[in-house]
Amino acid sequence: MNPLKRRRWNPYVVGIGIGILSCITFGLMHKALGTSTSIAKTPGVVIGIVAPEHVQANAYWAKYFKPDKGKVYFDWQFFLVIAMPIGAYLGMRLSDEKFKETVPPLWANRFGSCQCVRYTGAFVGGMILLFGARMAGGCTSGHGISGGLQLAVSSWAFFFAMFASGVVTAFALFGMKGRNHV
Repeated sequence: MNPLKRRRWNPYVVGIGIGILSCITFGLMHKALGTSTSIAKTPGVVIGIVAPEHVQANAYWAKYFKPDKGKVYFDWQFFLVIAMPIGAYLGMRLSDEKFKETVPPLWANRFGSCQCVRYTGAFVGGMILLFGARMAGGCTSGHGISGGLQLAVSSWAFFFAMFASGVVTAFALFGMKGRNHV
């Protein structure tokens, strides 16, 4: 069977692939694998094209937008963010995946089957995660993968805090009843 057509990939093979990709990004691009910085700096780059003085007044965006230095505005990490949903779509198409779930049973049991509520919850949760990732100086890929590979103490602290807060949040949202639906 063609490995690209599998519905589920071997996690060890995927882990090795991510490790190799991380080595390539460190070696060739001199940067860690990550996505949250690109998501956070993109609005500043876009605004900087039409109103550079506004972006220069913002300390966070100013470090990424330097029109006088000839800096590349959109780097490879930006295109990684763009490529992830494309890759997910291609993976779904190659595997002939027919499963489409808009509201998981666990969510529906607790909050109802309204797609709007589910999508709003996912969006708000994603925004909170992105905000926390920027406060921590990296996301799950930046800290969890790249920082973890470098044995950075801050990355391991982030990783443990992320899992602990995920468990607490899951129990707060779904309680003990949710354990039977996973």
